[in-house]
Amino acid sequence: MAEHNELGFNGEQIAVNYILSLGYTLRHCNWVCGKKEIDIVAEDGDELVIIEVKTRSTDFFEHPKEAITKGKIRNLVEAAENYIFEFDILMETRFDVVAVIPEGNGSYRIEHIKDAFLPPV
Repeated sequence: MAEHNELGFNGEQIAVNYILSLGYTLRHCNWVCGKKEIDIVAEDGDELVIIEVKTRSTDFFEHPKEAITKGKIRNLVEAAENYIFEFDILMETRFDVVAVIPEGNGSYRIEHIKDAFLPPV
């Protein structure tokens, strides 16, 4: 596995453990619809939470949350709409970003941005 793929995989595992520690219910990881993917689908109480995980080896040049482009938002919203339709979900939905940044010695800094963006109208 390429180093950047391994970093991303490890970041997603750390994010899953993090949201579980908050009491979220995990529904799916890496849910795919065509060419679109949702990193994590979870429930937080009565809300469906679509989570984009961004992992970087450093935040020196760009913070991981800054990698969420308008195109990525559009793809996430479309994938979320398909997910909601496929599983017949009748819950409020929010979009979060979990940034995972390694800090050395196997430790990570986690930044959780709830309601990171709203679906475009």
